[in-house]
Amino acid sequence: MFSEWWTHLWLNEGFASWIEYLCVDHCFPEYDIWTQFVSADYTRALDLDALDNSHPIEVDVGHPSEVDEIFDAISYSKGASVIRMLHNYIGDEDFRKGMNAYLLKFQHKNASTEDLWECLEQASGKPIAAVMNSWTKQMGFPIIVVDQEQHGSDRVLKISQKKFCASGPRNGTYENCPNWMVPISICTSEDPSCTKLEVLLDQPETTVNITNVAPDHWLKINPGTVGFYRIQYSSAMLESLLPGIRDLTLLPVDRLGLQNDLFSLARAGMISTVEVLKVMEAFVNEPNYTVWSDLSCNLGVLSSLLSHTDFHEDIQEFIRDLFTPIGMKLGWDSKTGEGHLDALLRGLVLGKLGKAGHKATLEEARRRFKEHVEGKQILPADLRSPVYLTVLKHGDSTTLDTMLKLHKQADMQEEKNRIERVLGAIPAPDIIQRVLNFALSEEVRPQDTVSVIGGVAGSSKQGRQAAWKLVKDNWEELHNRYQGGLLISRLIKLTVDGFAIDKMAAEVKSFFESHHAPAAERTVQQCCENILLNAAWLKRDADAIHQYLLQRKAPPV
Repeated sequence: MFSEWWTHLWLNEGFASWIEYLCVDHCFPEYDIWTQFVSADYTRALDLDALDNSHPIEVDVGHPSEVDEIFDAISYSKGASVIRMLHNYIGDEDFRKGMNAYLLKFQHKNASTEDLWECLEQASGKPIAAVMNSWTKQMGFPIIVVDQEQHGSDRVLKISQKKFCASGPRNGTYENCPNWMVPISICTSEDPSCTKLEVLLDQPETTVNITNVAPDHWLKINPGTVGFYRIQYSSAMLESLLPGIRDLTLLPVDRLGLQNDLFSLARAGMISTVEVLKVMEAFVNEPNYTVWSDLSCNLGVLSSLLSHTDFHEDIQEFIRDLFTPIGMKLGWDSKTGEGHLDALLRGLVLGKLGKAGHKATLEEARRRFKEHVEGKQILPADLRSPVYLTVLKHGDSTTLDTMLKLHKQADMQEEKNRIERVLGAIPAPDIIQRVLNFALSEEVRPQDTVSVIGGVAGSSKQGRQAAWKLVKDNWEELHNRYQGGLLISRLIKLTVDGFAIDKMAAEVKSFFESHHAPAAERTVQQCCENILLNAAWLKRDADAIHQYLLQRKAPPV
C-alpha cells in the first residue's frame, strides 16, 4: 500500500499499525490484544492530538526535514485508531470488500487517501469520505459530553461534541468550532459487550432515545473504546458506572478507557484530580495486566508532577495502598497455568510497589538481588527489571557499582538494555552524575544512550535537572550523533517533558532557538506546551490532592 506522496504517509504506517493487532487478535484471541492497543496506541495518540502543537493526519510536507517529524504518534497511532473506528463503523464484511477492490485497482500504482475512501464508500454505501475527512484533514478530536434523563422505561441521552484541548475548554461559539462526524455506539449494563444503539453525530448536539432501559441500569458510550474521542459523563452517569469497574462487568478495555478519559479531563482542568483518585480506588479487584499498566502509567505521571511538591511521599503511600492487594495475590513466583500476561502483571506490580517503598517488597527484592549477584539463585528474566529498579531506587553507590558490574558481565544485549533503563532510579544527586557519565561512555551503544538519560530524567526532580544540564552541556556531540533521526526528538521529549514550572518552558524554548534541531522543531513546541500544562495543573490541583491524601490517612471520627 504505497502512498503517492508524504501527505499520505499515514496510509502506509497507520494501516500497518492497525492490521498487526487485527492479525494477532485473529490468531490469539486470548491475548486480549485490543486492550493493549488502546493502552499503547490509542491513548498515546489522544494525548498528543490534544495539544495545540499537534498536526492533522494528512499533513503537507514542503521540505525533507519535515518528513521525520511526521513519523510520529499521529501518523502511526492516530492513523491506526481512526482505521479501527472506520472498520467498526463499516462492519467487517463491507470493509473487506472495499479493501479488496482498492488493492486490485491500485496493485501496480501509488494511491492517495481519497482512493481508499472511494472504494470503501462503494462497498458500504456509507458516507466514508465525508466522515473520514473530518478525522484526517483537521487536527484534534472531540470530547463527547453526555447527560441522561429517565422517561418511564426509556432513557433519553443528550449528546454534544466540542474540540478537546489539553489546556481545557476554549471560549467560542459553535460556529467557529471544528466539528467531526462521530460514529457513536452505546451499550447498557444488560449486555456490556453488545452495542444497543449506533448513531452518527454529524452536528454539535443531538438527543437520543433508548427504549427499554431500567432506571437502575447503566449506559456506556463507546463500548470497546473504538471511537477516537474522549467522553465527559454527567456525575450521576459516572457514579452509576463505578460498580461496573468494581465488579468487572465493564469490559477490561472500557475500564481502561474510562479511567484514561478521566485522567485526561483532570489534566485539562475539566474535573478535579481528586475525582480520578477516587475512581482509581475502585480498581482494587482489577485482574487485567493492560488495565493496571495504563493506571500505573497515569499514576507515574501524577507522581512525577507531585515530585515538585513537599508531599511526594503521600502519593507513594496511595500507590502502595492501591497495588498491595494485587501484589499479595500474585506473590513473587509464577504459578502453573499462568499466561504471559500474568508474568507481565507480576513484574509491573512488584516494580511499582518496590519503587514506592513498600517495605516487604523492598526487603524481598534485596534478598533476591543478593542471591542473584552471588550466583546462588539466578533471577528469572520477568523479575529482573522490578528487582533492579527497587534496589537502585533505595540504593547507594555500592548498589550502582554492582549494577554496572552486571552490565559489563552481561553477554546478551537484552540484559544490558534492561539494566540501562533502570539505572536512573538511583536517588543521590552525586551518584546520578555517575549514571549520566556512564550514558555517554563507550560502555553504552549510542542508540541506547537516550534510554539511560531518559531514565534519569524520569526518576526524580534532581534527575530531571541533571539530565537537562547534561543535554545542554553536550548538545553538540548529542546533536551530531542523532540529528537526522527520531532519536533526537525522543531525547528532547524524555529529558524535558516532566518539568512543571513556567520558566522552564521559556528556558527550553530559548535554548533551542539558539541550538537548532530542525528534525525536532515540533517536538520542542510540544514539550514547551506540556511543561506549561503541567505547571497549570500543579497550581490548580496540588492543594486539593494534598488534602485528599491527608484525609485518606486520618482515622475516622
